[in-house]
Amino acid sequence: MSPHWSEAERELGDDGADSMVRPYTITRGRTAPERDDLTLITVLTAAPQAAEQAGRRLQPEHRTILARCLRQPAAVAELAADLDLPVSVTKILLGDLIAQGLLLARAPIAVARASGGVDLGLLTAVRDGLRRL
Repeated sequence: MSPHWSEAERELGDDGADSMVRPYTITRGRTAPERDDLTLITVLTAAPQAAEQAGRRLQPEHRTILARCLRQPAAVAELAADLDLPVSVTKILLGDLIAQGLLLARAPIAVARASGGVDLGLLTAVRDGLRRL
């Protein structure tokens, strides 16, 4: 998927002032996410009803996020990179989709617990191997 911002938009101003207008408009003037539980490694998955809702009146960035999460779960940092947007702006957009019930967010530790927990033997072996280096 190509980044939303084009090279022409980036080259509009030498001082970077023009590049700040776009994130501000994408978030409708919001400068901070309403949710404080989204970290860089929070995993996002499309909700079951997201496929049929993906075409409704959503911003292009929201549609890009949904399309990505419909293919496979993604971390906040991955989505920000896909959108070529700052993480703070991406978190605001993700909060919108979560509030609409189109995305599900889960902390990475929940994934580890669901798969049987952390393998302490493996972690110990890795730690010991690193110490021997």
